[in-house]
Amino acid sequence: MYLDFHTHGKLAKKLPFSTAYTDWLFGEARGAGLDALCLTEHFNTLQFDEVYGYILSRSEREGDTLITENGLRIFAGMETDIAEGGHILSIGRPEEILELNRRLEPYKEKEKFLPFEKLAELFSEYPVLVGAGHPFREGGHIPKLPRELLERFDFLDLNGKDIAEDREETERKTYALGAELGIPVTAGSDTHQAVQYGCIRTRFEREFCTIEELKEEMKKGRYEIVISDYAAFQVKTAGILKRALKEIHALGGDYVRVLLQGAE
Repeated sequence: MYLDFHTHGKLAKKLPFSTAYTDWLFGEARGAGLDALCLTEHFNTLQFDEVYGYILSRSEREGDTLITENGLRIFAGMETDIAEGGHILSIGRPEEILELNRRLEPYKEKEKFLPFEKLAELFSEYPVLVGAGHPFREGGHIPKLPRELLERFDFLDLNGKDIAEDREETERKTYALGAELGIPVTAGSDTHQAVQYGCIRTRFEREFCTIEELKEEMKKGRYEIVISDYAAFQVKTAGILKRALKEIHALGGDYVRVLLQGAE
């Protein structure tokens, strides 16, 4: 099973939610060879609850996951900013992710972000997996957290954007921290649009549909990380496309119609 641990369902967190855009993303994910993804949408994105409400209404439930009409398996998740600087991934059942998002409502502005210790305490009330998103990206300070807090992570994110920028250094630092802490390293593209799917992904030996199974497979190391030979090109192209689509929106245009009209 090919799984992408770090994805988004919107072009940008400050843009309105588009069902057509999200449908397009999921279709393209399948076309890129993914069997499953973790939808780690930003916790302070506009219409977070509507994103999940739509997916829940259009998907079949299997275990803890949602199966879309095209067969893509979705593990619900969220990406949360912390006061120290850095992004925390959480993966759980849709209901738990939605409840956590509601509880984080008072802390969605930059000056009100929770410190990781407080966020970890909140997450500990739910059976969710907690990951360090792109831990060595500039501006983040996750590796500087106290050892006892670092050990609360269930996985580290080997991130597609960082791999594209400097694969050797990103792999060296991320795997070294994982080995030091005894924490699995998994792969996430960090994409907000389709071109980036497949730049990096995690191949598990078997298919599964619960959070507990996901945790067990990670702990046992029954997976491998696959990096595309064209990862740098994919990420660069994705960035150009994202900027262009956002500019269309800023100028009052319909970026979704522009994007999809050739596919209709």
